Amino acid sequence: MTEAPHSQPPHPSPDVLHLGQASRLPASPDEAVLDYPANPRPGTLYLIRFTSPEFTSLCPVTGQPDFAHIVIDYVPGDRIVESKALKLFLGSFRNHAGFHEDVTVGIGQRLVAEMAPVWLRIGGYWYPRGGIPIDVFWQTTTPPDGLWLPDQGVPSYRGRG
Repeated sequence: MTEAPHSQPPHPSPDVLHLGQASRLPASPDEAVLDYPANPRPGTLYLIRFTSPEFTSLCPVTGQPDFAHIVIDYVPGDRIVESKALKLFLGSFRNHAGFHEDVTVGIGQRLVAEMAPVWLRIGGYWYPRGGIPIDVFWQTTTPPDGLWLPDQGVPSYRGRG
């Protein structure tokens, strides 16, 4: 039995700017560039989930940090979002001031506008500030028939209860 020769990983597709490259954290969400390579399983009904349990943005009133557990579920169309580019985009919110509703829905709407998934939902599970947790949910439409859609797995905030 002969071994296959050792080969280098394939060069990143021209569709991606970040994968396999040194990338800096964008200064703002508007500056962030997301990569959308081709869907490796076009025409197949499947779900992709990204979870960011340590998401941070800034309160637009106080400038204090706000923390959230973000869960993004989507059914890809012709394109998928590349995970490193998404990580950099989400990280760019560290210096961005926005209300929970604007941040959560804005992330979902940008992904939809640029990637054109079949379906997308986002859950923003925000930790309390001022004693009140705010959870924000947005989706494009009802999920496609036949899609296995697991629970997002983030319980409502209970405090010490």
